[in-house]
Amino acid sequence: MHRALFAVLILPALLLAAPTQPMTVLPDEITPVQTGAALTGPALPSTPAGGGSFPVGAVDTVGGTTYDWQTNGPALQMLVNSPGHGVHVLWMYSASTSGTTFPDRNMRYNYYDYDNHAWNWIDPDFMQSGVNVFTYRTGFGSLEAVPSTGAAVVSAHHSTTTIAPVLGRDAEAGAGIFDYLAGEPTIDGYEWAFISIGSQEYYQLAMVDATSSDHLFHGRSTNFVNWGTPESIPHTVADELFPTHGIATSNVMGSQKVVITWTASEEVPSTGFYRLSTDGGTTWGTSTQIPFPAAFGTDTVTSFHITSIYPMFDHSDKLHVVANVMPYISGSGYIIPAQVWHWCPDNTPNWSRITIATCNENNLGAAVGYNAMYADRPSLGQDANGNLFVAWEQFDSANVEPGPPERLRADIFTSNSTNNGQTWTFAQKITNAGTTSCRFPSMLDNIADTVMVSYIIDQKAGFFLYAENVATSNPVVVQKWVNPYAGGIGGGKRADALRMTASATPNPFSRSARISYEVPKAGNAVVRVYDITGRPARTLVSGHKEPGRYSAAWDGCDDAGSRLPSGVYLYRYSLGKDRVTGKLMLTD
Repeated sequence: MHRALFAVLILPALLLAAPTQPMTVLPDEITPVQTGAALTGPALPSTPAGGGSFPVGAVDTVGGTTYDWQTNGPALQMLVNSPGHGVHVLWMYSASTSGTTFPDRNMRYNYYDYDNHAWNWIDPDFMQSGVNVFTYRTGFGSLEAVPSTGAAVVSAHHSTTTIAPVLGRDAEAGAGIFDYLAGEPTIDGYEWAFISIGSQEYYQLAMVDATSSDHLFHGRSTNFVNWGTPESIPHTVADELFPTHGIATSNVMGSQKVVITWTASEEVPSTGFYRLSTDGGTTWGTSTQIPFPAAFGTDTVTSFHITSIYPMFDHSDKLHVVANVMPYISGSGYIIPAQVWHWCPDNTPNWSRITIATCNENNLGAAVGYNAMYADRPSLGQDANGNLFVAWEQFDSANVEPGPPERLRADIFTSNSTNNGQTWTFAQKITNAGTTSCRFPSMLDNIADTVMVSYIIDQKAGFFLYAENVATSNPVVVQKWVNPYAGGIGGGKRADALRMTASATPNPFSRSARISYEVPKAGNAVVRVYDITGRPARTLVSGHKEPGRYSAAWDGCDDAGSRLPSGVYLYRYSLGKDRVTGKLMLTD
């Protein structure tokens, strides 16, 4: 047995890490992190706001926040690619520098437009970049995009007399004009509501009851008009101590798979679970335990952490999970050696190790702080060729923020796999944090020729939110580099051929529907709505269009602006002599 390492004990629930103490047992096969060669990328611009250096690719500063805590548990989806449209990024915003109420807290949004090759809302003062999604105080949400239109959908919760979820949906990709679907009264009393959509374009939420924060529920809206009755996601173990949950839906056409994952963090060791629905969240399979990877020696227990687990469905409709695990010894969990693993039930073996993150006990200069371990919060993405990419935050044992209290600073690491996650490249550090701390990464999904990761650059390690340090203006950035399995950084346009198609969503609708259409060749495009007798009701588009994907919104009014009666309407897309027609239901 090897000599014991010093480790930092993570206390149960949401407490701070305790002082260092010795491990009584060293897990077998402990090796240091290895760093691969830098990927090819464009020349770096001037140093982005916030300091630090970036050995890979280029960095765009897209916003800022003093709210230096972005998620309580696992990584959330905060960076989404809408092929043919652009890239969406989200973060939790505040400019407050005192107190703990953050009255201006909001979910803040920015958008990279592939046509304009620029972010939509950039201010010389990065704290002013981006737009608020909601009109009142909100927080703790995540990001999705409607597949057919490319419009962003943002979840959050807010508090009036009770806590309730709310969704904001953009009018179109990058418009920054949101309409809302409130949780009251159907799903009033729930919080930490995370969003996923999928090919069926149902708005799926995984959320927690606000009374005890210990019971997980699923909510669904099929039309962005109202919510169905929430369903409990029962479990087979003690209370999970949420938020440790995640949600993913399949984007494979025809698939209706939805998965909800969670960590039962009050268990010793903490166990991981998932429940799968194959009918769009109408019914659910049984609660299934995710097996532990063979991470440590036989005399050391493997445990998931509150910052695990991140789920994803790939382009072949297969489920993937990335998770960080920790050693448990004599009933106590330790933050080193931290390991990041990948699990796919269709692989043999199911588990593959991505990295081990550890250090010499003499170099562990401080604690990692609130709800963290030495390497944690991995998130997952995939490119058009099926290659997998993962990003996580990892602390530097010798890079210490002076105290009291002293805290370690963190960097962002990535790895990738070309064989469905069976093997992974060496962990690559893509940031040199210096006197800052890089936290809460989100790996881009739907990767084209550019890999992207969003994160915040915390100017003071140790959270202002939890009185560990002072308030600072912290840049939110997107770091991007050339996909090593594709050609250079570009517009991310979809590679599939354009066809003359049209679709409408949501359908039925009451407030606004979006008709998406493809123009395969240049010509005069007309999109017009007719009543059921064939009389023209509204002309949405009329004019020359170059090849591409477009959309137009209909608010249920005629050309004079008068509200039309509820009923069935026809939409017709014409391009020259060719036509595509569909039905659309307008409701009260």
